[in-house]
Amino acid sequence: MGWNSWDSYGFTIDENEFKANAAVLASLKPYGWTYAVIDEGWYMGNPFGDKLAARAYRLDGFGRLIPDPARFLSSVDGAGFKPLADWLHAQGLKFGLHIVRGIPKDAVATNLPIAGSTFSVVDAADTADTCPWDDGNYGVRDNEAGQAYYDSLMRLYADWGVDFVKVDCIADHPYKANEIRQIALAIKKTGRPIVLSLSPGPTNLSHAAEVAQYSQMWRIANDLWDGWSFAPPWPNGLRSAFDNLASWAPYAKAGNWPDADMLPFGALEPHPGWGEPRQSRLTQDEERTQFTLWAIARSPLILGGNLTKLDDFERTLITNKDLIAVNQTVWESHPVDYKKGEDFVTWEAFTGPRDKPIRYFAYFNLSDDEGTFVNLVEPDHSVHHFIDLWNGKDYAVKISPDTVMLHTGLNPHQSQIFRLE
Repeated sequence: MGWNSWDSYGFTIDENEFKANAAVLASLKPYGWTYAVIDEGWYMGNPFGDKLAARAYRLDGFGRLIPDPARFLSSVDGAGFKPLADWLHAQGLKFGLHIVRGIPKDAVATNLPIAGSTFSVVDAADTADTCPWDDGNYGVRDNEAGQAYYDSLMRLYADWGVDFVKVDCIADHPYKANEIRQIALAIKKTGRPIVLSLSPGPTNLSHAAEVAQYSQMWRIANDLWDGWSFAPPWPNGLRSAFDNLASWAPYAKAGNWPDADMLPFGALEPHPGWGEPRQSRLTQDEERTQFTLWAIARSPLILGGNLTKLDDFERTLITNKDLIAVNQTVWESHPVDYKKGEDFVTWEAFTGPRDKPIRYFAYFNLSDDEGTFVNLVEPDHSVHHFIDLWNGKDYAVKISPDTVMLHTGLNPHQSQIFRLE
């Protein structure tokens, strides 16, 4: 649970803007919001540059990206992100960074040494391998020099106090198994508990065991933005998340979380990673539906909107303790008789003791028409109520001493979630 800068700031965030958002996140810490993540571009001297050379990447003497000192003032004199991470930790939060896999091209051009080794970056770089949608880096060879480079990078991040690393261009288009393994090993060598998040999606189901072995979360879709649906292939809208999360439901477990992407709620400004500055185009019903789905399907909850501009609805949405508890404590979750592309979806989840679990049902109307859900429950004499987690109302109709019925209507793109009591 946390916040990522990409949906609101794209490449452009600076230290003051990050601290302003982190201060709001700290006020949400009692609800579980913990990780503050700086997404791509923190090393760019000119984040508005249209080509690689114009973006002016900042490097240290070992070919590793460092914060741009004009944007991150506390990083001067070789301090890197340590002062900012220390400040964040003092707020009770954890610090995360985004990187694109590989070695910066400028480091290869000047053949810089790899810290803590006898290798140089030319020994480690695969100049035939570049990310198809980001031209800043070369890939890393699956050799001793390549491992040494990632070792030096993760050691630097551990020294800074980084708690979370999101690595891009690695989980799909292309899938880079060797670099996933190298990065995971490099993190392990640091001795610091750093969450490894793999991006972008859609991670292929055939890689489920491998990504679970080496990372804690991985994207199951390409970028998701603020709309119900978009023309394929990019970006994804909320509608597509139901199919993705249904496919990955069997693979979610403690320490391994299929990631449906961020929650693009509220103000997506001043420089969103896609499109013009705007208020999220999701309706309130759609934002509630997304939060409900992410909660019951156990996706990581990463906010994307500008936290300094939260309105009352968004604050109420993201501080619903009951929904957050579902996301954080469920040990089994799955759609009920799901068929890809269907319009009326039921999702079931369980928390609490396994011999007498607490049951939850969420209902989603994905169509553009009104819909009605009916559910008969006959588990035992103790179940008498369907308590709505959004408003606390009981929607149960008792039709016999042993049977309770739920009958609820939903508007288009609307949802409800109930706890059985």
